[in-house]
Amino acid sequence: MTQLNTPYPATAYLTGFLRERGYACAQADPAIELVLRLLSRPGLNRIAERMSIARQTKKKQTRRTQEFSIGDFFLENFASYEAAIEPTIRFLQGKDPSVALRIVSREFFPEGPRFQAVTQFDSSNEVANSEESGGDSIGWAFGSLGVQDRAKYLASLMVDDLMDVIREEIDPRFELSRYGEKLAASAPSFDPIYNALHASATLVDEILDEITTDLIAKHQPSILGLTAPFPGNVYGAFRIAKKVREISPQTKIILGGGYPNTELRELKEPRVFDFVDYVTLDDGERPFLSILEGKGEFLRTFVREDGQVVLKTTPKLHDIPHKDAGTPTYDGLPLDKYLSIFEMLNPMHRIWSDGRWNKLTLAHGCYWKKCNFCDVNLDYIGRYDPASADLIVDRIEKLIAETGQSGFHFVDEAAPPALLKQMAERLIARGVTITWWGNVRFEKTFTPELALLLARSGCVAVSGGLEVASDRLLKLMNKGVTVEQVARVTRALTDAGIMVHAYLMYGFPTETEQETVDALERVRQLFEAGCIQSAYWHRFSVTAHSPIGRDPEKFGIKLLPAPAVTFAKNDLAFEDPTPCDHNRLGVGLRKALYNYMHGLGFESDVRFWFDKKVPTVTVAKNLIARALSDSALGSREG
Repeated sequence: MTQLNTPYPATAYLTGFLRERGYACAQADPAIELVLRLLSRPGLNRIAERMSIARQTKKKQTRRTQEFSIGDFFLENFASYEAAIEPTIRFLQGKDPSVALRIVSREFFPEGPRFQAVTQFDSSNEVANSEESGGDSIGWAFGSLGVQDRAKYLASLMVDDLMDVIREEIDPRFELSRYGEKLAASAPSFDPIYNALHASATLVDEILDEITTDLIAKHQPSILGLTAPFPGNVYGAFRIAKKVREISPQTKIILGGGYPNTELRELKEPRVFDFVDYVTLDDGERPFLSILEGKGEFLRTFVREDGQVVLKTTPKLHDIPHKDAGTPTYDGLPLDKYLSIFEMLNPMHRIWSDGRWNKLTLAHGCYWKKCNFCDVNLDYIGRYDPASADLIVDRIEKLIAETGQSGFHFVDEAAPPALLKQMAERLIARGVTITWWGNVRFEKTFTPELALLLARSGCVAVSGGLEVASDRLLKLMNKGVTVEQVARVTRALTDAGIMVHAYLMYGFPTETEQETVDALERVRQLFEAGCIQSAYWHRFSVTAHSPIGRDPEKFGIKLLPAPAVTFAKNDLAFEDPTPCDHNRLGVGLRKALYNYMHGLGFESDVRFWFDKKVPTVTVAKNLIARALSDSALGSREG
């Protein structure tokens, strides 16, 4: 479970690579199939049946003593949900646009708790608060003609309501973008996952087992590769592996992806290999190819030998250069079945979940690879290997020809500006028309001239790390940018018509309450000045493979004693002697951002967003405006 609108790219990368090497290789996405089977007439009937059985066995309380739940709402309105679910899903797949007119009537399907979001923007107020209610004022976002987008937003809320039903009534581990995440997130022991796999199956488990059975019957693979990029993919991957072991014991199973790459590097748990035969680390092309060749040679591959976990690497083997990794292929994936979800009324934020994007990587690794909070010691960051601009455009043209779609998401850790410039020039020179976005560093190389060139080549949005919005802390983390520099770069991008999303973090080592409040003021000014249109605040965590994780004392913190690790290791608990209640501040930071992304609340003092007293802002009210002025720009560049 990652996104519903587009396939995760790992299988497309590996399928393209292996086919170019002559292997018969197929790919499938059980995640989208799982969601679609749940969000169907038969799926809703199975959900309602399970709920009814559960309620019949729980007659210990009377209705008067029970709180009315989303499950009760679902059962009371089941007939309406059953009638509306499949047309609504077809609409979200882009197959039946006329349904939009039914949806915007607000009579087509039931509106549960998630629809409080529709009424939280009371036009008489300057801020939005999820606890407030007003009239149906989403017209400010869609106007009088935005029927399709308005319907997509309402349909997405209905899907969210149904996901809440599943999570509260069927399987508390299940969410649209993750499944059993808490079982796997930095789990030192395999016990939680192992026990869950051997517990009574939920309805979600049963459907995933059915999908696995169907896929094995269809493809009959000799080798099965499972990619688990995030903690929320791990339980599902092991669930699939468990079922494959039962129905096709001769099939060899490989587990790889971002989660093993970051969290399983110290794997010692032999029970993992009750479910899979191999666990590979870092780029999958060469490890996968070595297993297929069957010569007994391996690259960064865990196996079980004599009951012990062993990491095997043949010294002469090396990774496949980025230029030789081939063109990804989506052949075999149901591109017409993915759902465009639109849950937040912010044009930049919706890019992640609305519309389908072809995925490409411009360069392996990060050209900067100096940020102290980042996993710079791991291959996916530390080994920088760019492709040529012409090769990138060749791959773009192949994917357009295959998929019939010209939207591209470049999934680099940080797209190199020099390579972006070359790619943009080649796209324009070769007459290749695409729409694209990706992640960048807000460095001074992104001049107004480069921003305009990127926009002419099809760039519509970028994301990048502003992180702590404090020059002292940006220097401590070795980010290589300043707040004023970020302001100038993001304004140049916005002026070129490119939307900007900023990644933010709070709770960085030695960060004070004053610095956090001042950071929010800088962010407020960036939004108000039109430099950024979207942002997200993450709570800082120390990871095992970052410079901070390896030398915490240098950053003023102390790692806490950790349990013995036999399975996953990534996030490290630490103690920061700086007195600051980051948990309390986080609520206010997120509430402020929610309003800023909707163009609200700029006139409020940033202290307004916090429940308890916080320090007075020490940042000048015109800090960002001054950074953007011609005199400031000239003096700094001079």
